[in-house]
Amino acid sequence: MNGYLEYIEKIRRYSPRTVAIYADVLRRYAEFTEPLQGEQNQRVISPQQLDIQSLRAYEVHLLDDLGESPRTVALHMSVLGGYCRYLMRKGILSSNPVKLVSRPKQEKRLPEFFRNEALESYYESTKGVPEFGNYGQQLSRMVVSMLYNTGVRRAELISLNRSSLDMSRRTLRVRGKGDKLREIPLTASFCKEISLYLQSVDSLKDCVTGPEAPLLQTESGGRLYPMLVERIVKQELGSVGTITSRKSPHVLRHTLATELLNDGADLNSIKELLGHSSLAATQVYTHNSIERLKSVYNNAHPRAKNGGKNGNQD
Repeated sequence: MNGYLEYIEKIRRYSPRTVAIYADVLRRYAEFTEPLQGEQNQRVISPQQLDIQSLRAYEVHLLDDLGESPRTVALHMSVLGGYCRYLMRKGILSSNPVKLVSRPKQEKRLPEFFRNEALESYYESTKGVPEFGNYGQQLSRMVVSMLYNTGVRRAELISLNRSSLDMSRRTLRVRGKGDKLREIPLTASFCKEISLYLQSVDSLKDCVTGPEAPLLQTESGGRLYPMLVERIVKQELGSVGTITSRKSPHVLRHTLATELLNDGADLNSIKELLGHSSLAATQVYTHNSIERLKSVYNNAHPRAKNGGKNGNQD
């Protein structure tokens, strides 16, 4: 079990939060199948514990005994499936038993996103910050701007170094899930904002410089951490009265994808920009576009406006 966690952390380069989630799922399954075996941090899952009956019983336990949502149950089964695939590569299992366990049906949720007008209000209210704000204000706006302009994940944002930035080519190199490297184009105006921010960083007493220095850093020169990024996004967007939905880094990522799709960008380009491993992950944003199309249709089509009465039938 520890070997698998080390594999996803060191080889697959999963974020610390993801590794922690995987570790918790595996620990809970080990406790369920062998509740009296050893200390919590020393538990293992033997191949005998990964049988179809145990997996189905665990799924029922999560749903009925613990009242977990189908989405959470699906996550648990996905983690266990990944662990089984790892054991297959090691020659410990001959097949993946998780494939034979049906998953509970999930209600499809559309990705949340912010309206363009709301974000424009935020940028208008903070337009003097990049040049004249204090360092805390500049860092906060840069966190929001970097998430919104590039669509990077929270963990990717935190891991950015100065060497990730190529101002001459206006690109940002991002190392994402599975250690995959991708380049993201930057606009001229955003490059200017980054330059102003870096000037402020270099003026700090405790700043850290050099190619491997954090691109975004605290006032004491440290690398950002997940809860700080979450807190900054909530505080910054909390001041915008028209934003009533969940305020998180991932919603900014969803917002960029939705806007690009609505403006005519093709799915493959958005897939590469976001670092998705498959097109299926990107296609979820088409649902938001369909909802927008319905709204336009209902507001513009003669028969829709008239409730289907007395409209042209040509």
